[in-house]
Amino acid sequence: MQLTTVVLAALSAVSVSASPSWMGADQVTIKEEYKVPGDNPLYFCGDPADDILKIEKVDLSPNPPKPGETLSIKASGDFKEEVGEGFKMHLQVKYGLITLINQNADGCETIKKGDLECPLKKGDMSLTKDVDLPQQIPPGQYTVLADVFTEEGDKITCLTAKIAFHR
Repeated sequence: MQLTTVVLAALSAVSVSASPSWMGADQVTIKEEYKVPGDNPLYFCGDPADDILKIEKVDLSPNPPKPGETLSIKASGDFKEEVGEGFKMHLQVKYGLITLINQNADGCETIKKGDLECPLKKGDMSLTKDVDLPQQIPPGQYTVLADVFTEEGDKITCLTAKIAFHR
């Protein structure tokens, strides 16, 4: 499912050793009423009522993720319509106030990393995926934003999380 790929991309991105590209930019405000169901640190960026992907549940184990351990992701949701070629993902990862990653990616290329292909069919989807997190993730607070939208600009989903990695 595309959601799991978003989660995978976001959590994997914090392990990337990158130079800060720029500082600043608006932070997404996390509101408790936008909590993604399940055992996870994820929140919707805003009211998900009109999103193409209705996320039903995301479970992470362990939660919070730990450097050097395998992160197991179980996700389920429902696509209100088919999502085809041309959809985009905007991924931003910050370490404190420093932006490590701020990029747009082709959605179909990105979901291949989650063993999926375009188009993503209308209807229920679920996926289980294990990801080995590197031991070298620097300790600190990371803020992750994953905004996913169609070629026409319609919102598929938008997720954010604050993840603290400890020594």
